[in-house]
Amino acid sequence: MNGDYGSLAWVNDREGREFVCKVDFEHSNEKEFERLSEKERESCSNVNEIVGTEKG
Repeated sequence: MNGDYGSLAWVNDREGREFVCKVDFEHSNEKEFERLSEKERESCSNVNEIVGTEKG
């Protein structure tokens, strides 16, 4: 995985949460969290927690 912004993907899980994840090239246009590799999923951050908009 590269460390630049080009290696990030914005994806949603089945519950509608949005994540930003470091991904390999083959997943650079992926939109579904569940289709990422385990390694990629471990790199994800919940966008709502980052910007403070998580609704209980």
